[in-house]
Amino acid sequence: MKSPQLQFIRAMTGIVAAALIGLSPGFAGAEETSPDVLVKKVTEEVLDIIRKDKDIQSGNAHKAAELIEAKVLPNFDFNRMTVLAVGREWRNATPAQQKALTDEFHTLLVRTYSNALTAYKSQTIDFKPFKMVAGETDVVVKTEVKQPGAKPIAIDYSLQKTDASWKVYDVIVGGVSLVTSYRDQFKQEIGASGIDGLIKSLQTKNQAPAASAKK
Repeated sequence: MKSPQLQFIRAMTGIVAAALIGLSPGFAGAEETSPDVLVKKVTEEVLDIIRKDKDIQSGNAHKAAELIEAKVLPNFDFNRMTVLAVGREWRNATPAQQKALTDEFHTLLVRTYSNALTAYKSQTIDFKPFKMVAGETDVVVKTEVKQPGAKPIAIDYSLQKTDASWKVYDVIVGGVSLVTSYRDQFKQEIGASGIDGLIKSLQTKNQAPAASAKK
């Protein structure tokens, strides 16, 4: 998927993911609230902020990143996401390398999401029916992004409940897992230059100008 369609998918992935990131500790800790209700409520709140913020709409990725950074840590399980993305090679990394990978992957995703926020225009998000078995701790919240003149795009979110809070650990766009996509990239880079090579590659991407950080 290249071209405007890929750009749009990346943008919408970031927008809804950023909304999930916006879950405040208060919401995250509310055990009586189901994951789908949390996602819908916070998505609407975050998108409302984006619609009213002229700086973000005009392309201020730095301001968008600040918004994301202020909300992200309590609600995205970056450690699990990094473990899943790195795959079996994670066990061969030293503790220092594991920390570096997690930090850089976190930065990469925040930068990607912040750029995506600035691309939001008039898309709408529909939330699919959600069912959860009592006591279940790993769920998927299904959504669909609609835009005039384009086919709807399914974006689903995998969440896990730990210590009475729900955390996102994967995003699935059109049936393709974000974590799996990164795993394929990371596997190639590790095969070519090892764990340190992957860390260096991530650092290079994260040090690039914000406008170039959409990959």
